[in-house]
Amino acid sequence: MSAFTRSAIIEAVRGVVDSPERVGLHEPELKGREIEYLTHCIESGWVSYVGEYVTRFERDLARVACTAHAVVMVNGTVALHAALLVAGVRPGDEVLVPALTFAATANAVSHAGALPHFVDSELATLGIDPDKLAAHLTATTEIRNGVCTNQLTGRPIRAMVPVHIFGHPARMGPLQEVAERHNLVLVEDAAEALGSRMNNKPVGGDGLMSVLSFNGNKIVTTGGGGAILTNDAEVAARARHLTTTAKIAHQYEFFHDQVGYNYRLPNLNAAVGCAQLERLDDFVARKRRLAETYAAALSGIRGITFFREPPGAASNYWLNAFLLDPEYAAQRDPLLEEFNAAGLGCRPAWTPMHRLPMYASCQRSDLATCEDIAGRLINVPSSPRLARSAAIEGARTT
Repeated sequence: MSAFTRSAIIEAVRGVVDSPERVGLHEPELKGREIEYLTHCIESGWVSYVGEYVTRFERDLARVACTAHAVVMVNGTVALHAALLVAGVRPGDEVLVPALTFAATANAVSHAGALPHFVDSELATLGIDPDKLAAHLTATTEIRNGVCTNQLTGRPIRAMVPVHIFGHPARMGPLQEVAERHNLVLVEDAAEALGSRMNNKPVGGDGLMSVLSFNGNKIVTTGGGGAILTNDAEVAARARHLTTTAKIAHQYEFFHDQVGYNYRLPNLNAAVGCAQLERLDDFVARKRRLAETYAAALSGIRGITFFREPPGAASNYWLNAFLLDPEYAAQRDPLLEEFNAAGLGCRPAWTPMHRLPMYASCQRSDLATCEDIAGRLINVPSSPRLARSAAIEGARTT
C-alpha cells in the first residue's frame, strides 16, 4: 500500500475519469428518445401539466419504484413540501431531519411552517442513525394525547424525514420501528436514490410517502422535477389535488376548495423523464461499475476509504465518495482545491444543516457523527459516461 499523498489520490481519480476536459460532479446524459418525445409533445400542443407524458411518467415511475401511485411535480423540494402538508405537518410542529443532508430537506420543513429538529447520522449508511435517534427521543420526548411532544419546547414532533444519502439506503426497518413507537409519520427523502434497492426491494416504499428529484444532476433528469410516491390511494389523491391549485374538476368552472399550489410537472418535462426512465437500468449498471473502478483505484492508497453500499443494499451510487482517515482530515480542503484546479469537479459533503445561519437555533441531538463525516468526506465525479468497460475489466483483474 502506498503512502498518503494528495498527488497519489488525484492521479488515481484522474486515471478513472481519463478525460482531457474538465469533468463535472454529475452530468446529465440525454442520448435516448428525449428529442423524439419532446417533438411529439410540442406538435401535440399539450405542453403544460395536462398531457399524455405526465400520465405516462407517473405510471412508469410507480412501476419502477414498485409503489401504487406517483404524483409528479416541478422539483423535489416542492414535492417534499407537499408531502409534509399531506402528512399533517402543521405550522409550529417539529420534523426530525438529518443534519447531514442537502438544504432542500430542511427548507421544505420550513416552507410547511414547521421547524427542523436535527438528528445524527451513522457511518455505515450515512443516513439517520436509528439507535441514537431512539435514545434521543426516549430522553427528550413524551406522548401527549397521542402526539410525540418535545419536552423542552412543548412542540409536537409530527414526522421524520430519513434521507438516502448519495443513493445509499438508510436503515428503514429500525427507523420505521422508531417512528411507530413515537407516533411519527414517515416521509422518505429518496431524491438521490431512484434505482437503489434494499433487500432486493426498490428504495422509497417504506414510509407513508417518499419523494424523488429529477434535477439536472440526478440519475434521471427532467431538467427540473420531482415526485411523490405512495401506496395509499387517498394520499395520492390529496397530493394531486393540493398541487393542482386545489381546483375541483369541472368542464368549465374554476372552483378551488382550499389554498393550493401550482406544483405540477409540465408535459414537456415529463416527456424528457419518460425517455430518461427507459434508460434507468443502464444508468444504474454503469454507475455501479464506475464505483467498482474507483474502489479498485483508491484501494492501494493509505489513509482513505472508498464508501461502499451498506449490507443488503444495491445502491445506485449517485455520487461516489471516499473518506479520509481521521488523522488526514486536515487534508480535505487542500485536496478539494487541487482536485478542482486539475479540472476534476469534486466537492465535500454539504455543510451540516445546524451550521447554517437560518437553522443554528433549531433543536438538535448530539451530532458527533455528522460532524465527523462532513469533515472527512469527498465526492468524486460520478456521471454514468465515466464508466468505461476497459478500465473496469482492468480493475477487476488487478
